[in-house]
Amino acid sequence: MTGVEEATRRYLMYGVLPLWCVPGLADWAMHRRSRIQETSGTRESLIHALMMTEVGIPIALTLRYEVNPLLLTVQSAATAAHEATALWDVRTAVRSHREVKPIEQHIHSFLESLPFAAMAALWCLHHDQVRSLLRGGRGAADAWRLIPRRRPFAPRYLAAIAAVVGGGVLLPYGEELRRCHRAAQAARTP
Repeated sequence: MTGVEEATRRYLMYGVLPLWCVPGLADWAMHRRSRIQETSGTRESLIHALMMTEVGIPIALTLRYEVNPLLLTVQSAATAAHEATALWDVRTAVRSHREVKPIEQHIHSFLESLPFAAMAALWCLHHDQVRSLLRGGRGAADAWRLIPRRRPFAPRYLAAIAAVVGGGVLLPYGEELRRCHRAAQAARTP
């Protein structure tokens, strides 16, 4: 592995992936400040859960399996789906009259661009697999199967990422969904 490849890999592992939680947590704080539970409520909160799933699945697969045409296809499709869902998310917020301030829009720009940045870096690291994908997987053994990593990530690293994502994203957004659900129940109760 060259110095540039190693630097790119470390950038993804210790920069992009864990720091992605920062704008996610900031966005959650904006939702809380704008009282999402009283405007777009559970619907928008469920859209947030969908977006986390759209990014979480390819991240989890990439942490566990070798990058090949199948994984690149999953990553690309998930990134496109995430972008479409992000548009739906903002439309839902605006139509519900939840105030989406410029700072929240700026936070969204990070949340939307980071999947593209991560994917582009992976494509650079695995240019041979990108070429194989562009040829329909021809010339690559096991192009369309999930293959466990030959050099798995250290369990400590995976546990740390799980803790960062769990504490910095899943717990706050779980709280948001619970808050929205409670507000919806309270609104239905006379």
